[in-house]
Amino acid sequence: MSRLLQSCRRNLFLVALAASLAVGAAAVLESEKGSLVVSDADIQACKPVQQLGALKEELEAAQSPIMRQVFSWLFPFGPGWNSVLGTFYISSVPNFILAFIPAQINPNTLNTMTAFATGGLLSDVFLHLVPHSFMGEHQDGGVHFVMVEEKRNILIGLGIFVGFASFFIMEKTLRVLGGGEDGAGHSHSHSHSHSSEPVAAQANGHSTAVSTSGSTNGLKSRGSDKTGSHESNGTAAAETSENSVAQTSKLSAYLNLFGDFVHNITDGLAMAASFYSSPLIGATTTLACFAHEIPHEIADYSILVRSGFTKKQAMQSQFLTAIGAFVGTFMGIGIRNLSAAAEVESHASDLAAAIRQTAAGLLGTTVQLADLVIPFVAGGFMYIGAVAVLPTLLAESKSGKQALREFAAMFFGVACMFLVAWNE
Repeated sequence: MSRLLQSCRRNLFLVALAASLAVGAAAVLESEKGSLVVSDADIQACKPVQQLGALKEELEAAQSPIMRQVFSWLFPFGPGWNSVLGTFYISSVPNFILAFIPAQINPNTLNTMTAFATGGLLSDVFLHLVPHSFMGEHQDGGVHFVMVEEKRNILIGLGIFVGFASFFIMEKTLRVLGGGEDGAGHSHSHSHSHSSEPVAAQANGHSTAVSTSGSTNGLKSRGSDKTGSHESNGTAAAETSENSVAQTSKLSAYLNLFGDFVHNITDGLAMAASFYSSPLIGATTTLACFAHEIPHEIADYSILVRSGFTKKQAMQSQFLTAIGAFVGTFMGIGIRNLSAAAEVESHASDLAAAIRQTAAGLLGTTVQLADLVIPFVAGGFMYIGAVAVLPTLLAESKSGKQALREFAAMFFGVACMFLVAWNE
């Protein structure tokens, strides 16, 4: 009996020892997994990556593309000052061009310019901003490898949608504000125009009553008095209607200026985010914004002039809205500097933590707040080109000849952006 008890105790001890060893081994393995750190620098230190990087640098040095030389001349500073310089380009030059633009411009010419700008803007989205949002681009030379991170791609796609939806909400809000006032002005104008008819009928009724009891001379004098009163009422109603329409037009013009100010803020964000991503992205985004701003500023200038602004007032208003671009640029620079702290960057580049979803970025991924600026801008530009501009071109299609001009202008804009990117 005692031997049996000893055997049972020995077996229990062995089982407990094996279990403790298994738990200890699992803990050690888990700690090794948790302590695993693989950074971008470790990937770049691999010999095959270094060899590919040396090959790329050698080929780039032999090619020396002309666009790179042009961009280095136009943007000779670091990413921060280059973004400010790019904002100056897209804000000042289109506004100075307004000095040479007449108050009334041919709609077909403006639509052709708009088609060219739309092609450049959408090609910048699909050839530069969206690929960069998912795959990234680096300031330095050489070859860089990107780890596919599914959760990161989801957040990047969400950033694009947020940009698209934000522009929709902004435009919808402005339309509701302006539409409410427009509707009020419209009904007010018609109420006055229709109220003149009962006044005329009432005047005729009184004159008939007077004619039955008064003399002919009295009828004529009273009838002329009533006619004069009716004309004066009609004139007053017309003046009131014109004043109401003028006030509504002014309000719509101010709402349009506010929308331009917000739109320019997003342009400034695009400048900062693109130049901090890479010189190529910054230069191509500057070109796309520049091509878009010229017809945009001309159209807004025409709206302001038609709303009662003088040419000087319209140009001054456009210069004031251009301040929004610089506000957005400095906002983008601030966001980038806050996100680029050394500690955050060191944690965000831990690829093992990204796989474990314990990275220091958003929701355990490597996505930082600054990484969502480019997707946001891409979604906003996508809305501007596809929703805000193209329907206007479709609605104003009058002839096949004008449609062909718009097609050619749009494809020319796409070709320009493609050649710029390909020959960088």
